[in-house]
Amino acid sequence: MNKIYLFLADGFETVEALAPVDVMRRAGLDVTTVSIMGRRDVLSAQGVSVLADALLQECSLADADALILPGGGGGTENLSACEPLRLEIARANSEGKFIAAICAAPMVFGRMGILEGRKATCYPGCEADLGESYTAAAIEKDGNMITACGPGVSFDFGFAIVEYFCGAEVVATLRSQMQFDR
Repeated sequence: MNKIYLFLADGFETVEALAPVDVMRRAGLDVTTVSIMGRRDVLSAQGVSVLADALLQECSLADADALILPGGGGGTENLSACEPLRLEIARANSEGKFIAAICAAPMVFGRMGILEGRKATCYPGCEADLGESYTAAAIEKDGNMITACGPGVSFDFGFAIVEYFCGAEVVATLRSQMQFDR
């Protein structure tokens, strides 16, 4: 069973965190939401209070198969400032484990220097930290990494992650069950 961690920080975009978590859990993936704030209650950019499954300091991420970052300006800055998280992202990426980010959060990868020679996308206006990696695509898949452009593709971001771990057939079934193909 794949172990997936999605990180929450004050100022995260609600739909960019919760839509992918919903899709992944429907697919049967083992997803843990992790607060980097030192408390389980995390406040989204839209004022929605979300109770994370765990605190970063409680997690041993050595078992991680995937690390996922939702966007949001304030959330991204909090994620980017979290040294333990950056170290885990660098380790996971160097081991070829799956990493993903949406909206402003791909800036974290860019600031870490792990986008060099790769394709990535992000929310318009955040592309400076992506450098020559920026493609302006809605969703960009490059090896062990998926990036996405913003809230409007949150479900597609979740489906792309599910496809990476479970295949296109599972995504087709989910899309049908969730009424995306109407």
